[in-house]
Formats: sequence, C-alpha cells, structure tokens
Amino acid sequence: MGSRYNAYERINILLDRGSFVEVDRFVKHRCTDFGMQDKRVAGDGVVCGYGKIDGRNVFVYAFDFSVLGGSLSAANARKIAKIQDMALKCGAPVIGLNDSGGARIQEGVESLTGFAEIFRRNVMSSGVIPQISAIMGPCAGGSCYSPALTDFILMVEGESQMFVTGPNVIKQVTDEDCDKESLGGARVHSVESGVCSLVCQDDEECLMTIRELIGFLPSNNMEDAPVRLPSDDVTRMCHELDTVVPDNPNLPYNIKDIIEPVCDQQYFFEIQPDFARNIVVGFGRMAGHTVGFVANQPAHLAGAIDIDASDKAARFIQFCDCFNIPLIAIEDVPGFLPGLKQEHSGIIRHGAKIVYAFAEATVPKITLITRKAYGGAYIVMNSKQIGADINLAYPTAEIAVMGAKGAVSILYRKEDPENIPARIKEYEEKFANPYCAAELGYVDDVIQPSETRVALIKALDCCRNKSQSNPPKKHGNMPV
Repeated sequence: MGSRYNAYERINILLDRGSFVEVDRFVKHRCTDFGMQDKRVAGDGVVCGYGKIDGRNVFVYAFDFSVLGGSLSAANARKIAKIQDMALKCGAPVIGLNDSGGARIQEGVESLTGFAEIFRRNVMSSGVIPQISAIMGPCAGGSCYSPALTDFILMVEGESQMFVTGPNVIKQVTDEDCDKESLGGARVHSVESGVCSLVCQDDEECLMTIRELIGFLPSNNMEDAPVRLPSDDVTRMCHELDTVVPDNPNLPYNIKDIIEPVCDQQYFFEIQPDFARNIVVGFGRMAGHTVGFVANQPAHLAGAIDIDASDKAARFIQFCDCFNIPLIAIEDVPGFLPGLKQEHSGIIRHGAKIVYAFAEATVPKITLITRKAYGGAYIVMNSKQIGADINLAYPTAEIAVMGAKGAVSILYRKEDPENIPARIKEYEEKFANPYCAAELGYVDDVIQPSETRVALIKALDCCRNKSQSNPPKKHGNMPV
C-alpha cells in the first residue's frame, strides 16, 4: 500500500508540474453554532483551482480530510460550484478528488443545499465536459451522489469507501452487521455494484490513471479527442488473430486477445474490468485516434448479455457518443442470459438500454462479428439495421435466430430422433457462416482475422467525417 497524501500533494501529482492555480484559498465558513466560530480555517477543507494535464486545461477540487473530516460546508459548496461553472464555461474537464464525511452536521440544511447546487451542475455538465471522480477516502451520504453523476469513478484499494448510510446507521435500522470495507469498499463497487470504473492500489496510481484517462478524451463535446501520431504501422497485419477463435464453436476464448492486437502499440485501456465481465468496454487508439470498444466476452458466461452487462455497455456507449468517440462493437454473443432471476429483475428493460444507446449514437459505428451472433442479441450489438455504418465478419461468424441445436429442436420437433444429427449439420451449413447475411447486405465484407487492424482503420477513416443528427427533441426516454 502506497502513501496517503493530503489535498495539495494529490493535486500536485495529478497536474503538470507548476501548473496549478488555486481559487478561493482564503474562503472561510460562517457558521457560529456548536462553537464553530473557533474552527475557521482558510480554504475551509476543500482546495479548488485549475491547471494542466499534458498541457491541456482541467479544473480540479480536492477535499482536505484534515479539516473537519473533509465535511462539506456551504462555503465549500460555493467554491466547488464556482469551479464547476468555470469548467463548463471554458469547456474543460472537471476532476473531483473526494475524501469527505458528507454534509457538515453543524450547518444543518445549509450544507445540504450546497450538495444540491453541486448535483445540479453535475447534471448540467453531463455530456458537455468530461467529469471524473476519485474516491480517496471514506465518502458518505451526499459525497457519493456527486461522483455517481460523473462519468468515471476511481477508488483506492483499502483506503476508499462509498456508502449512502454508514455501518452504525445500518445496524440501528436493519440490525445488519458490517464494516466500512464490506459495505462500500473498492471491491464491492468494482465487482458487485458497478459504481466504480477503476480500482487503484494507492493514491499515486489513482492520480496517474486519471492523467492517462484524460489523454483518451476530448476537453468538451465540441472537440475531438487528441490525436497521438502512432509509431505503430497502420498497415500492420495481426497474424496471431488467425488462431484466436477456436474451431469448436462451443469453446471459449478471451475477446481481449482480439482487441489488444488491433490497437496502436497493442494497448487497451479497459473500463470496469471486474464488473459484468461478460462484456468488455474501454478505450484504445487506432491510427492515433481514440476509439471506444464494446465487446462480448466468450470467456465469461459464454458472452451472453445479462442485466449488469446491459447497464455497463449502454452507459459506455452513451459516453462515447457524447464526446465524439467512434465505437467498435466486437460481437460473439449466443443471446441474452436466460433464467427466472434475470427475467424477474428486468432483463427486458435493461437489455433494451444497449439497443437504445447504439441506435441513438451518431458517432461512427463499426461492427465486427467474430463468431456467434444469435437472435435479439445480434440485433442489439450494433447490427446494420440499428445504424452501424460498416459491418464486418470473420469466416467463422454464425448469424442466425439461434444455435443449430435449438433451431432444429423447434423446426423438426416431430422428426425421427435418428435424423436430428443430419438436420443439425444441414442447419449449420446453411446458417453457421456469414455469407447469407453478406448476400443480403447486412454484412459489408467477410475478412480474414489477420486483416482486422487494417480493415477497422480503413472503416474508421471512411467514417471520419460522418454527419448524422437525430430528430429534434428535448431528450429521449431511455428505459432505466
């Protein structure tokens, strides 16, 4: 476990050396109840300002846990709101380094309304500027909801927790025993709840990861992400991909073995790697340009889409669309995960989020089908009719309503059992390939796996200047 730094040290690690300019360093709270007039400190427990990451402007605020537990006062809220307003006006990302016990109890409703001011600005900034939250200590109550409204949340293993109500309150109300870590630690939110985007081992790794993440993103929704001239040949063939997809369609493989080789320098920056592992999302660069990957993971639940995977994918797709980041869907999906629990918990409602997000997205959208593309899951994973610009497939692709065995059991339910193997083989020969879909124009080209990087870069280059707009409306009504 690395060092735990104070607010100024964290900001200095996060920002380019010497670039930080503090705002409102002399602000103090005005509360006089409960002897608070004797606890007035310049800055009042939150450090705010602006600076640069790799030469690009960002705005930042950091709670100081050494001042009244990093609790939020009305004065602190005004400081943070000022930074949020400045970031929105200047079109630059805002980064919150959270280490706060929540609203300052001594101030009552005044501190609560401060949180409301912050929340409203989180919402107004959503989709306009990137918002990133780092949880660097225990954060309770209102200190959780502002991060939850931002685009990415990073947590520090063993140091940071998030929970709406703490262990003592839970014990009083429900008689459940828990500690801070089991209630809202980094593992809970990265594996179980999906609240956390990335887990880091210490403060320094967390702050350096934010710097890396910012490098993939544009400063605002009117700009494109920064381009990094690649040292990686855009015509590089990926011969290792020729053996990734197994000959046996029932065997698993790791979809990241396809994503990583096609990226510049073979580097893939995964988001939420431990949550809903049956779908993989994250950023890479192709020919120097940021792209967002959404891929089924055959190595977990056979790549079937469940409720958590739907939520994870839909939110990532929406983020990429907000910030002009092209999307690449890599598809190997046998369908939606069956079962009573999934149906009763709303897989219909949650599964609809992916198709909504893909259909609404107007950025360049490319799809690559590596193997299975069955039923409704084929449709929602960025099919041609949903609005994909270019659809590619490997020769191993199988595009059908369902797998051969299931289809034959319905089509030939009265058939002599001895004939079933022959019927399955017949169905596979007809549908277990991409050529039927290609004949209909639903797949634009069938490529060899080794050609993947070149084909995707050409597809992205073709769509670079894509211009598409949706019908005028206040906003849509995505199923939630």
